[in-house]
Amino acid sequence: MKKTGNQKACVIGWPIKHSRSPLIHGFWLEKYGVSGSYEKIAVAPENLSQFLKDMSKNGFQGCNVTIPHKEKVFKEVFVNDVLTKRIGAVNTVFTEGGELLGLNTDGYGFISNLKSGVKSWNSAGKSAMIIGAGGAARAIIAILLEDGVERIDLVNRTPSRASALAKEFGDRVHAYGFDEMSSCLRKADLLINTTSLGMTGQPPLEISLESLSSLSVVTDIVYDPLETDLLKQAKSNGNPTVDGLGMLLHQAVPGFEKWFGIRPEVTEELRQLIVDDLMKDDEQ
Repeated sequence: MKKTGNQKACVIGWPIKHSRSPLIHGFWLEKYGVSGSYEKIAVAPENLSQFLKDMSKNGFQGCNVTIPHKEKVFKEVFVNDVLTKRIGAVNTVFTEGGELLGLNTDGYGFISNLKSGVKSWNSAGKSAMIIGAGGAARAIIAILLEDGVERIDLVNRTPSRASALAKEFGDRVHAYGFDEMSSCLRKADLLINTTSLGMTGQPPLEISLESLSSLSVVTDIVYDPLETDLLKQAKSNGNPTVDGLGMLLHQAVPGFEKWFGIRPEVTEELRQLIVDDLMKDDEQ
């Protein structure tokens, strides 16, 4: 049900200048005729606790949370969602009964994007290989296990970090170093890059997909550039591919619904709006 009144929400981070969340939510506010607003607010780490305490008083229904605040917000708000508890980080805050609640919708965004990009995808009994062991990897591991993936091989440049993360999630998750990447690729039905390698301005992701079956799905959470070198290589190998932009769009859906009372759709028109904005950045 659509909420009444001038609902306000925002995204907080430090820095926050390049967030595209206002574009996404602004598009939906206009599309659904909602009398509300969504803005970006730079919040320094030392001011985070006070910002959250004052959020309702300042008229906000909630907020999105980005780097570097996700783990700290998890400790500051009430979390009753099992998946969010496993991830240990919050990217969406909303109010309910006068209390601040937190969700992590990154996993939801990932799996929705995957299933939208590859309609035939079914996680049950599949094996996934994840590159990276940071916050994004944590959210993706949690959602893949919940969705029925049988095995996850976690490959990281620092194997000890991968091992620590794997232990948190149990015996379906196995840790490896980059030197074991080729043997992990042979087993993978799904390959996911969760690092910033290959992003514009970052070092490349150096990987050969020779040992990966052409039937395996390849996805990259990087969306700038939209087609990373990993995805280009996968396409030339004949693999189905899914870019990272859809994850950004789909993860925004639950928050909009919590704040404004409408469950929005991720459409081609919205995607094109963000693609055009990415291209503007590339031209600068």
